[in-house]
Amino acid sequence: MFLKDTKSGDLVEVLGLGDLFDPSQEKVPGRFHAGEEMGEPASFFKTELLFPSGEALPRCWMDPNYKQN
Repeated sequence: MFLKDTKSGDLVEVLGLGDLFDPSQEKVPGRFHAGEEMGEPASFFKTELLFPSGEALPRCWMDPNYKQN
């Protein structure tokens, strides 16, 4: 799955979908896809990622208490 980094606007390939869907995880493993070479794996804060359309990630992926509010 590809998401967009809010700081650079570059696409990030998410390497751990389980971490992305787990609301108790703040970060996800991924790598930048910009230019001709694939980036090195790194950790990205979910709060700094968006869908490529610019839409925010679902609250249930980010907030472990989303059902209580």
